Amino acid sequence: MAEVLNVQVRELRGKRNARRLRQSGMVPAVLYGHGEEPVALSVPAGEIDTAVRHGTRLVDLVGGVQQQAFVRDLQWDTWGSHVLHVDFTRISAHEMVEVEVAIELRGEAPGLREGGVIDHALHAIQIKCEVTAIPDKIEVNINQLNLGDSITTSQLSLPESAEVLTDADAIVVQCVEPAVELEEDEGEAAEVEPEVIGRKKEEEEGDSE
Repeated sequence: MAEVLNVQVRELRGKRNARRLRQSGMVPAVLYGHGEEPVALSVPAGEIDTAVRHGTRLVDLVGGVQQQAFVRDLQWDTWGSHVLHVDFTRISAHEMVEVEVAIELRGEAPGLREGGVIDHALHAIQIKCEVTAIPDKIEVNINQLNLGDSITTSQLSLPESAEVLTDADAIVVQCVEPAVELEEDEGEAAEVEPEVIGRKKEEEEGDSE
């Protein structure tokens, strides 16, 4: 389900006006695509933060414009905690888009009881699908994952129209033996007598006398 964002059309541009806009609780944005003129917008910071937190990419813009759009790009502050700018693109029904989707693990792997550990190797994948079918996340059930088993991207459950762009053989999650730290046996390490500064020189002088 698309998030609803209440946007306003921006008349003023520039860094100074953008800074004032953010101070008032709004985030600058631009809507473009489909051969139409770009439109400068502003969106409430709280609304875009909620959409980002939910992993939403498809949004309904209302207010200054009435348009279903795709969140194409987000610009963050230095600490990655606040959105500074949003790029929206216009979309149409059944339009195909490329998007990165997060992967979340569900369940408990039997391999853990066999002494294994879970290696969640891939936390997101790139897919291509209809814009109205973009999943918020991809859930991977690991209830059948025994020690030595793995799940690859080709085994993921995706929307019917989706195509995986990430390597099909890439391992998403696996249950492996825990890493063992090798301990050096006592006495195995060779004892090296520290060189005494000046000894070599004295020995050489003694040999020459």
